[in-house]
Amino acid sequence: MALAEAGARGRLLRWPRVVLFGDSITEYSFQENGWGAYLAERLVRKCDVVNRGISGYNTRWAKLILPRLITESTSADSIVAVTIFFGANDSALKELNPKQHVPLEEYAANLKSMVQYLKSVDITADRIILITPPPLQESAWEKACLAKGEKLNRCNATTGQYAQACVQVARECGTDVLDLWTLMQKNQDFSSYLSDGLHLSTKGNSFLAAQLWSRLENKLSALPSLLPYWRDVDHTNPEASLL
Repeated sequence: MALAEAGARGRLLRWPRVVLFGDSITEYSFQENGWGAYLAERLVRKCDVVNRGISGYNTRWAKLILPRLITESTSADSIVAVTIFFGANDSALKELNPKQHVPLEEYAANLKSMVQYLKSVDITADRIILITPPPLQESAWEKACLAKGEKLNRCNATTGQYAQACVQVARECGTDVLDLWTLMQKNQDFSSYLSDGLHLSTKGNSFLAAQLWSRLENKLSALPSLLPYWRDVDHTNPEASLL
C-alpha cells in the first residue's frame, strides 16, 4: 500500500497536549532530571508535553504572548492541562530590577487575565493549574548576583507576597494551584531544592514533579495509549491494527 493511500485511510493521529507556560524554571524543565521531562516520561504515548517556558519573562509580557501560543482552534479538543508558572521575575525588587519587576496588584490581574483568556477559548478551569514561585534562598542568589556585578535583587518575603496573590487568584478563578513557596518551606532547609537560590536543583525538580503529578495523575493517567502495543499488532495484516 502506498504511503499516501495509507494516510488517506487512517485518521490523523493527534496527541493530546499538556502545555507548560512559564519563565526560566519552566524553560529549564526539560533538562536532565527536570520536572517537565518527568511529566513527559509519565505521559509518553498519551500526551505531548509542550514546553513554553521563556526565560526572564514576567506576567506583563506573558499575557501578551499567550494568545499567540494557544488559540481557539487549537485548544479545547487537544489541550488537557495548562500550567501557568510565573512570579519569580515579577517579584524582583523594583529599585534593583525595574525591567522584570511587576507590581503585586498587576501581577494578580495579569494571572487572572490569562486564566480568563484560557476559559474564553474553552479550556475549562479544571484543566488549569497555577504554580506559585518557589521560595528564594537569599544568600545563594546574592552570590549569583554578585558574580554578575549586581546586587541582591530579590527577597524571599516579597516572593511570598506574590505566591499568596497567585493562590488567591486561583481561588477566585476556580483553578487548581500548587503553592510551591509554602510547600518547599515546610522543609526548614529549603535551600536544597534550589541550585542557585532561585532556580530548581535536581531535588527541587523532583519535588515539583511529584507535587504536580499528584494533581495530574487522576486526570491524565486514564487517557488511552495511542496506537496498540506492538504485541497486539496483527503482523499478518498490520493495516487492520494501525489504520
